Amino acid sequence: MKKKIVLLSTIFLVMLGLVACGGNKKENAPANNAGNKEAATEEKTDLNVGFVTDEGGVNDESFNQGAWEGLKKAKDELGINAEYLESKDSKDYTPNLETFADQEKDLIFGAGFKMGAAINEAANSYPEINYAIVDVDVTVDENGNKVEAPDNLLGIMFRAQEPSFLVGYIAGMTSETNKVGFVGGQEGNIIWGFEYGYRAGVDYAAKEKGEEIEILSQYVGNFSDAQKGKSIATTMYQNGADVIFHAAGGAGAGVIEAAKEADKWAIGVDRDQNDLAPDNVLTSAMKNADVAVYQVVEQMKNGEFEGGRTIELGLSDEGAVGIAPTSDKNVKPEILEKIDGISKKIIDGEIKVPYNQETYEEYK
Repeated sequence: MKKKIVLLSTIFLVMLGLVACGGNKKENAPANNAGNKEAATEEKTDLNVGFVTDEGGVNDESFNQGAWEGLKKAKDELGINAEYLESKDSKDYTPNLETFADQEKDLIFGAGFKMGAAINEAANSYPEINYAIVDVDVTVDENGNKVEAPDNLLGIMFRAQEPSFLVGYIAGMTSETNKVGFVGGQEGNIIWGFEYGYRAGVDYAAKEKGEEIEILSQYVGNFSDAQKGKSIATTMYQNGADVIFHAAGGAGAGVIEAAKEADKWAIGVDRDQNDLAPDNVLTSAMKNADVAVYQVVEQMKNGEFEGGRTIELGLSDEGAVGIAPTSDKNVKPEILEKIDGISKKIIDGEIKVPYNQETYEEYK
């Protein structure tokens, strides 16, 4: 009898264990269960975004870094997932874009006009994915002819000539030698906007001063050779320039280094570069890629992404472009206090800022 009771107790315990195990199995049902698929879809609300840099890399102290900062802000504030792939040279553009497409990103950003053809091809190849690119007008081809952009591709352009005009005015008013410089990365429509906007701003200052101001200009040929950027700037300083504005991406770090060594002024670009040389960066022409990228991601999250077009941002779009917030550290107050008035004239169309040689000749 005792043995029988023990046996029955054992069977009872085993049955309890089987029921318990069965309960656990039901609770942790596999992901292919239809009910769990629906629940997982409801819970997954994050937007997956990828960013492909150009050769400057994500720490270029310029617009690649600005774009990534915008994505990091969106990650923190909007709850998106974001990651980047760096391109060592132009051959990396297509493989990097394909990597993110294979990962089924919802939105893929590119940066730089050299990536224009690659991202256009990607947008055509993966119509289910949305794409956006900074510094490319997706509605024109390489020859400037109007084209129809893919519906899933958005171009983001800045009227870079407008903040360049402002820093040109500051450079002209600050210069004690009446000789200033411009160092560009690679010639083309984008960088010409910086150069000729800057030239026009210097001319505006020269007129106010009633003096001639000479402008030295030279291009690096790329956006990554900091040593060449430094060499060009050093020569300009030796030839009498005391303020140099660079629009050269990573190569511009060399310009700022040359300013430190010569104890002269440099003007940064795309982001506030005062932190690179607090005593030698006079101001910076801000092209806030972070602001534009954040806005596009926010629109995408709200279901408002609209491709097949290019948006262009300028001084009239608050926060998109302007001069660095640290400008008050080194720019004389009497110069800085005139910037708001000049900005208003640009916004109102009273000053038509040139963006290439042809429009610059018209401006003059």
